[in-house]
Amino acid sequence: MSVTVPSIHATTILAVRRDGRTVLAGDGQVTLGPTIVKQGARKIRRLYQDKVIAGFAGSAADSFALFARFESKLEQYRGNLERSAVELAKDWRIDRALRRLEAMLVVADTRSMFLLSGTGDLIEPDEGIVGIGSGGAYAQAAARALAQHTSLDARAIAEASMRVAAEICIYTNDHLTIEEL
Repeated sequence: MSVTVPSIHATTILAVRRDGRTVLAGDGQVTLGPTIVKQGARKIRRLYQDKVIAGFAGSAADSFALFARFESKLEQYRGNLERSAVELAKDWRIDRALRRLEAMLVVADTRSMFLLSGTGDLIEPDEGIVGIGSGGAYAQAAARALAQHTSLDARAIAEASMRVAAEICIYTNDHLTIEEL
């Protein structure tokens, strides 16, 4: 007899770049099936001498494995975000163990922003706004509208957009962690 483990829905991450500022915001909710098991998880980290910010969505264990891999790439390539992201995406496609990871990363520095997906995709958003996770599309849509129709700064856009996502997505809360470069 097999035991079915409920799926884990754990996150909304939003990255916004505007007027030379880059902000990553993440909610704190982690759920296991229909149950909230944590309200204040930190899904965003500063990396490489606090010059890079990264956020994850997906399985926590898989995400931490990716963080470790990405951090080693940053060290190897002396903080070059683009090269580190490209090399991690290559590894993700080639390495069997990595291909099984159920996670996504958003990584950014003061010049670049990338989404790394579980299929090894590497995407640089056109408008400097990207959302991932359960409420990522809601947060991204709100951020795009605010960026087009207001003069709010990157942090204010990220905060307001994350609150919109928290009001819509049952897997997202308003316990926010925000990092800014």
